[in-house]
Amino acid sequence: MPGALAWYRRVAAAGVCLLVGGLGSVMAMVWGGWMWALAWAVAVGAAFVVSCFVAGAFQRSWGFVEAQSELYLTYGVLLRQLVVVPYGRMQVVDMTADLLEQALGIATVRIRTAASTADTKVLGLPLEQAVQLRGRLAARSESFSTGL
Repeated sequence: MPGALAWYRRVAAAGVCLLVGGLGSVMAMVWGGWMWALAWAVAVGAAFVVSCFVAGAFQRSWGFVEAQSELYLTYGVLLRQLVVVPYGRMQVVDMTADLLEQALGIATVRIRTAASTADTKVLGLPLEQAVQLRGRLAARSESFSTGL
């Protein structure tokens, strides 16, 4: 489903904004009056609108390429990052999908490496593509094993 990662981020943001907005508005109403509660609700609403726009940019920023001996990942909206993971350093490759990801038909492939700071993930893949990527990466990590 195109845009599923963006929808995942939007639904998650909606849940957080509803919780923070509702509780904050009640607290503001009790301690400061209806004007403070209204101001809080408007601020949370504005944060939700911004997060909806950023969700699309976040999805477009993600990409990966399987090279001959490494996996290249790039992501980031304000700060672009390039992560290079050698297949021989991969220790665990697994696939996860929480309830919302399952409902949207997407999954996350997590890659754990010998260096704990290099652990990374590929987000928002369609379920079948995630299963195939996990299998390919697991096979390549075994064939490129560095003997650790």
